[in-house]
Amino acid sequence: MLSCFAIKGAAGVLVGHPFDTVKVRLQVQSVDRPLYRGTYHCFQSIVRQESMTGLYKGIGSPMMGLTFINAIVFGVQGNAMRRLGHDTPLNQFLAGASAGALQSVICCPMELAKTRMQLQGLGERKSKQKLYKNSLDCLVRIYRKEGFCGINRGMVTTLVRETPGFGIYFLTYDVLTRHLGCEPDDPYMILKLLFAGGMSGIASWISTYPVDVIKSRLQADGVGGHNKYNGIADCMRQSMKREGWRVFTRGLTSTLLRAFPVNATTFATVTLFLMYMRNDEGGITDCEPLPAHSSLTASPQQAQPSSL
Repeated sequence: MLSCFAIKGAAGVLVGHPFDTVKVRLQVQSVDRPLYRGTYHCFQSIVRQESMTGLYKGIGSPMMGLTFINAIVFGVQGNAMRRLGHDTPLNQFLAGASAGALQSVICCPMELAKTRMQLQGLGERKSKQKLYKNSLDCLVRIYRKEGFCGINRGMVTTLVRETPGFGIYFLTYDVLTRHLGCEPDDPYMILKLLFAGGMSGIASWISTYPVDVIKSRLQADGVGGHNKYNGIADCMRQSMKREGWRVFTRGLTSTLLRAFPVNATTFATVTLFLMYMRNDEGGITDCEPLPAHSSLTASPQQAQPSSL
């Protein structure tokens, strides 16, 4: 199962990381001296000034961490659903929220290193003065300078984003698969899984995106040698005062462009893999949500693996 997450995670990072780099650059750029006019201009500028490799700055951190994050998320969610006992939309939300909260422990330092690396050497094809050699060196240097709190900068905003975000993620997938239905002999089954997964990712990001903007700004704070924000409230207050409510939508376009394909493949891959494994064991054979009285170990007539 871990190999499934590793392959899926690597593919998702390779496809989605350039969009994430654009998102972060747009979220944290100064309103007084903006470098980019929008999503396309940001893409264009990075490629022209820093080459294609500029879009992949900081990729080492998610490459290392996403396999474990996916394993935690889907493992905790599945176990939480078994504990809760009934497959209802509310339980899907609660199980997803618990998974999101637990994976934040890995997600926060991973995204801190990613953000710092993505902002290093802006507009330079070859950085003249590299503060960090790679993602691991970034975390080590931050730890030596700021201690344990330093490598967990943005943990509160990560928890606030990930807990409801993953709840909505699994809730949306559950509702859509219930509505669409996808039997093994359905010729459109894979398309339905892809659609449900992609829309789940979009719903999750839209619901928590303003928090992500604040998280990115807090984690990027101090890169230039000085800190602008005293905390979450101060970051929100300064951002709203200087840029208005639109600040909370900066980078949203590139995020949604990334969210659909990455999350579509995530849910489709995991669901099809679980169906294949259970089918080999004489278990579940379709992919609709679990009935309220069933569990993952129920008979083929009862169990349905939308609860991952």
